Amino acid sequence: MTTTQLAPSTLGAPARPGLTPAGLVTVLLGAALPIIDFFIVNVALPTIDADLHASTATLELVVAAYGIAYAVLLVVGGRLGDSLGRRRLFFIGLWLFTLTSLACGIAPTATTLVIARAAQGAASALLLPQVLSIIQATTSGEERSRALGLYGATGGISTIVGQLLGGALVAADVFGTGWRPIFLVNVPIGLVVLVLARRLPESRAHDPLGVDRLGTLLLATTLLALLVPLMEGRALGWPAWSIVLLALSPVSAATFVHVERRLERLGGTPLLPPSVMRLPSVRSGLMVAIPFFGAFGSFMFVFAMTLQEGLHFGPLGAGAALTPLAVAYFTVSMLSSRLVTRYGQKVVPIGGAITAIGMVVLLCTTLSAWPHVTVLDLAPSMVAIGVGNALAMTTLFRIVLSHVPTDLAGVGSGVMTTNQQTSLALGVATLGSLYAALSGSLGSRDAFAVVIGLVAVLATVVAITARRLPDPRV
Repeated sequence: MTTTQLAPSTLGAPARPGLTPAGLVTVLLGAALPIIDFFIVNVALPTIDADLHASTATLELVVAAYGIAYAVLLVVGGRLGDSLGRRRLFFIGLWLFTLTSLACGIAPTATTLVIARAAQGAASALLLPQVLSIIQATTSGEERSRALGLYGATGGISTIVGQLLGGALVAADVFGTGWRPIFLVNVPIGLVVLVLARRLPESRAHDPLGVDRLGTLLLATTLLALLVPLMEGRALGWPAWSIVLLALSPVSAATFVHVERRLERLGGTPLLPPSVMRLPSVRSGLMVAIPFFGAFGSFMFVFAMTLQEGLHFGPLGAGAALTPLAVAYFTVSMLSSRLVTRYGQKVVPIGGAITAIGMVVLLCTTLSAWPHVTVLDLAPSMVAIGVGNALAMTTLFRIVLSHVPTDLAGVGSGVMTTNQQTSLALGVATLGSLYAALSGSLGSRDAFAVVIGLVAVLATVVAITARRLPDPRV
């Protein structure tokens, strides 16, 4: 997300347009749509598979294409809003999100759906950065604190809504459309928000940062060259192009680092500035964030698949099974700031440890009760995983940004969110592919056990390595 540099107020200067309650509701609705859409897809994956005859590797792309496009273009979207106008970019991003949701909902093939999902992620990257920027530019003091609190609550509520709404819509099978309403529901909601968005105040940065076009292209090349072969290579028998792309990915990554360093040395503003990446709080926070978000991304994908394909919960049952996790996450995330004020960076390793324990409990529960596992059986582990993720995730963001200079806060947030989305996609690509490979030979039960065991190991790594994180209170 981006921050806004506001000029000092002067006598006789025009009053800054404020954000009305209706305007705040409008931007929060705009923020909720992409978050809901990220989570709503998980419970629909088996139904998409049955309808479009998609392989597990293609289903991974349905999830990851959104995250990759969002990760690559997030910083670009924020900078375009600062330069061209945040209301304008909010409006454009919402229009594109509504249109790409329609494209997802009517996609005739799995390949078309993957392309539409990538376009939807790109639209989200234009839309979401404007929300915090509009709040930052049009509110102050206690009003801003309340708005930011509501923004955080929106993320938690959207997670819950995504799980339940996704399951309910797929189970309802409206007019025989199966999974398609999970995307089509965005269209009427998006149109309503578009009408409301016309009344939002416009704002721009006084000294906007430029767009790093070459850096953006190189980051996209690196991610695609790494993730697409990891997802598709095994299913296709590792064709030559997949090996070539994998070999290209480190070269592209090295070129990206070189270009970013050179641009910053010449006085430009890179997509991911090396000087910000070298800050101890950022560097150590990102190193913990990679296994954390990688584990979370793979868990959400594999668990949703296992619930329906292995345990035959159905979409509504899968949504209900994940709801205790989402409720626990929302509740604890509201309390996390108080815990950080008291315990500092210790909150992250505690969260990692609770997540690891939750994964072990989940593993024991499913193995002992398979195939007669119920939602109530899963509830204790889901609550533990939700609590652990809330403690670790919200605190990680705070630690990464704690020592970033105020004038680079938007850049720091963009670095963290790009890392988050990339790691989520990487988790789906690696452990999701491992699950697909093992389920064919060992069956869903044992494949699930192996992957959840690895996720528990990653959570343990987070609990151990996070002990060295800097204290955000200092």
